[in-house]
Amino acid sequence: MATPTAQPRTVLERFPAGGPRGSWPAEEYAAAQRAQGVDAHVVMDLPSDQFLVVANTPTE
Repeated sequence: MATPTAQPRTVLERFPAGGPRGSWPAEEYAAAQRAQGVDAHVVMDLPSDQFLVVANTPTE
């Protein structure tokens, strides 16, 4: 079984995980980036307790 090759990612923005209840700033930011054509999604960085909005391709 072949192991998948890791794609380079670019962190576009960081958001603290302890935001107000019902507030999803990382998801909103990622949606705005996708609306502009950037393949952005949200991942959780457990060591830093932050949500990261990342793009699968490096930005210039």
